[in-house]
Amino acid sequence: MGQTVAYQKEIIHYISPKPNDLHPLMSGLIESHKRMKAGNVAPVIHAAAIAYGFVFLHPFEDGNGRIHRFLIHNILSLRKMVPHGLMFPVSAVMLKNSLDYDASLEAFSRHLLHLIDYHLDEMMQMKVLNDTACWYQYIDMTAQAEALCEFVTQTIEEELVQELSFLASYDNTLKSIQNIIDMPDRMIDLFIKLCLQNNGSLSARKRVSHFDFLTDEELVAMEQAVNNGYKKGRHSQKRK
Repeated sequence: MGQTVAYQKEIIHYISPKPNDLHPLMSGLIESHKRMKAGNVAPVIHAAAIAYGFVFLHPFEDGNGRIHRFLIHNILSLRKMVPHGLMFPVSAVMLKNSLDYDASLEAFSRHLLHLIDYHLDEMMQMKVLNDTACWYQYIDMTAQAEALCEFVTQTIEEELVQELSFLASYDNTLKSIQNIIDMPDRMIDLFIKLCLQNNGSLSARKRVSHFDFLTDEELVAMEQAVNNGYKKGRHSQKRK
């Protein structure tokens, strides 16, 4: 993995295992996963070791980061740290804190680069000159486990609190609007979203295109319900 900064000039950020070493390394990672599950290793430690281990082995040309973050969700759910049916948005927290996330990756990759001898040919194809499998076999995951613990803590103390607050505000706003007008829930949902995207009010264009049947009095009352429900401005950002 590198960055092209000029013609035939690359800044190398990470070097993955040699292709011939990948199969035994992946087999070892899978066996480690089984042993940690059977040995009741703490879920966050388990998730950190396997998910970061996967991304450091980098078995695919693309998508390794997404699979790495999926593995965190999967293992935390598998180990029942996360209640069944609950979406635990730890990967969202990781991406929001990109500097800390990058630091957790570089805690391994930065030191690894000094241990690998490589050559880039004129086509900028890399050839690794020394044996490197040992550097990927027994990785010290302390920094990664600490980082994931912090991401999990932020998810619980901040992200989930915000999400639950948003949902509670939504339910209250929905009920308030239902008391104002008899309208399908999907239309109320659209109204709330459009107001939140526009600082608590429905734009004239959106009114014409979606809510031309509302009277002025109904519109004012519904906008007020949104602002009361969300404490005007606190959740005015776009929600998906």
